[in-house]
Amino acid sequence: MIEKKVVSQLIEEKLASSSNYLVDVVIKPGNLIVVEIDNDEAVSIDDCAELSRYLEEHLDRDVEDYELEVGSAGITSPFKVLRQYVKNIGNEVEMLLKNGSKLTGVLKSADENGVVVSVEKKVKPEGAKRKVTVVEDESYTFDEIKYTKYLIRFK
Repeated sequence: MIEKKVVSQLIEEKLASSSNYLVDVVIKPGNLIVVEIDNDEAVSIDDCAELSRYLEEHLDRDVEDYELEVGSAGITSPFKVLRQYVKNIGNEVEMLLKNGSKLTGVLKSADENGVVVSVEKKVKPEGAKRKVTVVEDESYTFDEIKYTKYLIRFK
């Protein structure tokens, strides 16, 4: 079976000189290699084709046969690497926490320690009859997050 480490290293070498970056490599039974890349702007079909050709040049089908799929991380796919979080700062996201709670908010910041999300909440001030909406910044470590996705809204 082809090793994920070998494929990842080849991809990193190829992408080092471009603005694209590796999101994930999955090697499925039967040597199906699935590669996801992303870019801070957009990934073109030419980027995917170029990486696919590069991998085919460097992996020997005579030694071990494989099937290769190279694509971009979808807009509705969960974020897998820190750079995807950074790319989406200022955008509305949906998060599912490992404790089961789900929230939506604006991604304010992201670093190796975790993320900060601005969340709207309805609270009832003391002595008031109605709840009011307030915006609170909430911090989460990556260990607390099951997934985070870009939130698409049609208005």
